[in-house]
Amino acid sequence: MDANEIKKILITQLKFDKIIVNGDGNCFQIIAVSNIFNGISLVKRQQMIYSLLMEYIIDNRIHALSIKAYSSEESNIN
Repeated sequence: MDANEIKKILITQLKFDKIIVNGDGNCFQIIAVSNIFNGISLVKRQQMIYSLLMEYIIDNRIHALSIKAYSSEESNIN
């Protein structure tokens, strides 16, 4: 699995203003920015993303995952 595959999975399921996926092998970092995160706790934001990738975590295509999820107002990522 590569970063582009993960990005494709995420953008087909949720609307992001910005999504960055880095990593290789089975260790990845995700930075996601979206209005869907407005008013949602940090834990719930991460759970939303984890739920979309759970199949790949279970079969170990993703071993380590770091997620930073921001609402559009919280982010200064261009």
